[in-house]
Amino acid sequence: MRLKCKGNDHRIKLTSSNVPVQLMTYIKGIFMKKIMLGAISRNYFNLPIWIAAHQGMFEQEGLDVTIDLHEPIDEVWRRLQDGRLDIALGVTEHIILDSEGGGTLEIIGGNINRLPFSFISGKDVKTFEDLRGRTVGVSSIEAGSSSLVMKIMSAQGLHYPQDYKIVACGPILARWEMLQAGKIDAGLQGAPLNYIALDRGYNSLCEPRESFPWFQFTSLNVDGRWARANHATVVAFMRAFIRAHDWFYANKAGCQKIAVAETGITPEYADRAWEEYTQAEIFPRNAQANPASIQSLIEISALLRNVPKRAGTQAHSYINEAYLNEARQSL
Repeated sequence: MRLKCKGNDHRIKLTSSNVPVQLMTYIKGIFMKKIMLGAISRNYFNLPIWIAAHQGMFEQEGLDVTIDLHEPIDEVWRRLQDGRLDIALGVTEHIILDSEGGGTLEIIGGNINRLPFSFISGKDVKTFEDLRGRTVGVSSIEAGSSSLVMKIMSAQGLHYPQDYKIVACGPILARWEMLQAGKIDAGLQGAPLNYIALDRGYNSLCEPRESFPWFQFTSLNVDGRWARANHATVVAFMRAFIRAHDWFYANKAGCQKIAVAETGITPEYADRAWEEYTQAEIFPRNAQANPASIQSLIEISALLRNVPKRAGTQAHSYINEAYLNEARQSL
């Protein structure tokens, strides 16, 4: 952590190596701002916040951050709405839904700005036509992967609900388990689970990024009221968030260790995920949400979910870049 001295612009770095454990705990309790940070499941999407935690970036900004993981994607949204979470890496479509309901959630940073998914099917499902009358697993009916799945399927002449069933089964880890158990017949799988599935004989019916090069799947979100009331804290968080993205692109070996520790994947698959994420720039290098990606989400979801009001909205109306811009200027 860094303490700013009165009358100076110097910051003192305190770590467990130069401060006794008991004193460090006491100092944290007095000086460090507590943040409850929500995220979805134990998947690779969360690597930037895990990097910030593992590398002490939050502490260096005077933040005591608790990362609170949830399997249902809707739970992260609900907890951000009711204040149980301060900041969240969550599904971007939830912010649009919240705004349509008169809510105050907003996007302050990027996360999955481009799709890292393959549309993985069971071993007996070789074509889209094989999915007629069968079941596709999605993260949520209201938001998340369901919009994308419906768009992919409609392009192949299959329409929901008459031609196939959709089951809300949670994020990619849950979908992978259900696919293996035969409870669903297909679903989007993100890197590296898509590689694991292919290596075990499952099939990829398509690579969605080829059809949708820009699509904002998840983002860094806050309640605008809380952010305004905690302006300095949010800016400090964003400094760590920016640094974590820089570190991600520069440290393949370090990312491997963190991914293995946090997700349980093997080093080989951690490296394959890093290679895809860096080559395709799945995480934004500048930590920003991408307006083109959000606009793609708006247009696809408005059409498929029959929300005419949404179709007329612009991506910028959901984004507040002020905290990120101020953080970058102060680094």
